[in-house]
Amino acid sequence: MSHAHEHVSNTKRIWTVFGILSLITTVEVAFGIIRPDVLYMHNFLTMSLLNWFFIILTLVKAYYIVWAFMHMEGEKSSLRNAVVFPLIFLVCYLLFILLTEGDYVFEVFKNSTIKWNF
Repeated sequence: MSHAHEHVSNTKRIWTVFGILSLITTVEVAFGIIRPDVLYMHNFLTMSLLNWFFIILTLVKAYYIVWAFMHMEGEKSSLRNAVVFPLIFLVCYLLFILLTEGDYVFEVFKNSTIKWNF
């Protein structure tokens, strides 16, 4: 009785993920260069819409990297949840720190006698 495993080529899947990641990166770079006023000049939760756009696209790229290259699509849901839920919590925590502390530093320099020296 032979239990030979066939080698399945994932070349198409790898190129698909590469194409998606490249497209998202190209869009990010283009928006970083162009900086459309409609996104750059309007704020949401003390941060410009353009920054939110970058954060969302970066999270989408992180999802594809984890899903495809860490082979999470083939794992049980409990393992996926054990990996994804702490990351979601960490990202939300880091965004909270970014929004809270970044705005605090800006307000201190804006409303005090301390001037920007950098």
